[in-house]
Amino acid sequence: MKRVFAFTLLALATIIAFGITVFLYTKNLGKGALQITSEPNSKVYLDGKLIGQTPLCKCEAQDMIDEGTYTVKLVTTEGNFPAFEQKIPINPKVLTVVDRTFADNSGSSASVISLSKLAGKNDIALMVISFPDKARVILDGAEMGQSPISITSITESDHELKLTKEGYKDKIVKIRTIKGYKLESVLFLAANLTQAGANATASASVSVPSISKVLILDTPTGFLRVRSEPSLAGSIIGQALPGEKYDLLAEQNGWFKIRLSSGKEGWVSSQYSQKQP
Repeated sequence: MKRVFAFTLLALATIIAFGITVFLYTKNLGKGALQITSEPNSKVYLDGKLIGQTPLCKCEAQDMIDEGTYTVKLVTTEGNFPAFEQKIPINPKVLTVVDRTFADNSGSSASVISLSKLAGKNDIALMVISFPDKARVILDGAEMGQSPISITSITESDHELKLTKEGYKDKIVKIRTIKGYKLESVLFLAANLTQAGANATASASVSVPSISKVLILDTPTGFLRVRSEPSLAGSIIGQALPGEKYDLLAEQNGWFKIRLSSGKEGWVSSQYSQKQP
C-alpha cells in the first residue's frame, strides 16, 4: 500500500510539473507525453510494439511520442486477466493519462484522460464518455446529465468528476481543466457483480420471433465481445466484428442473444448492435 500511495503522489506531481516542462521545451515539436498506470503492473504495447511496463511515463522531451492516434494494449505481468486495448490520442505539448484496474468477472475499470487544443485561447470544454453509456455525470457535486456529454460552462480549475449507473460501481476521477483546451475523459465502469447477478436472475429473456438478425456496429476496440450471460459479469466466449450479422435468438435488458458461425450462443450489448428485420 505504501508503494502504491507513493507512486500516486509521484504521478500527481508528474502531471503538475508536466505543463511547465512541455510548454517550455516542446514549442515546435508535434509530440505529446503519455503516462500509464495499472494494477497489477502490466506490459505496455503501443500499436503492437512493446514500449515498457507500468508505471510508465513518456514525459521527457526525448521520450515523447509523435502526434497521432494509437492503440494501447496492457497485458498484466501476473494473474490471468484479459488484455486491455483502447485507442488513445497523442496531442502536441500535452499529456495523455491511462489508468487501468484489472479484476475478475468484469469488475475491471479504466480511465483515459487527454487534452486537445481549442480555437479560442480562453475557451474551456469537458467531454465525458463512458462505457456503458447513459451514466449519470456529476461534476463537483452538481448533476450535469448523462454520458456522453459535452460541458462548456466550466471554470479553469481542479474538479471532481463522478459517474454513476445502476448495475455498476461509481467511478470518481480528479481532473484539471485548462483555458484553451478540451479535456476528454473516457471512463470504463466496473460492474457491480452482486447487483448485476440479481438483475440477471430477476429478468426473464424475451423471445423476438419477428426480428431475425443483429447487426454489429462500430466499436472503439474494433470488435464486440460475446458473453455467456446478458451482463458484464458473463465470461467472454467469442468476438463479433462490425458489419457482421447474426441470428437473433432473444433479447433482455439491453442485450441481444445471438448465434455465432461456430454454433455457440451468447450475448452482445445493444449499445454496439442493432436489430435488423
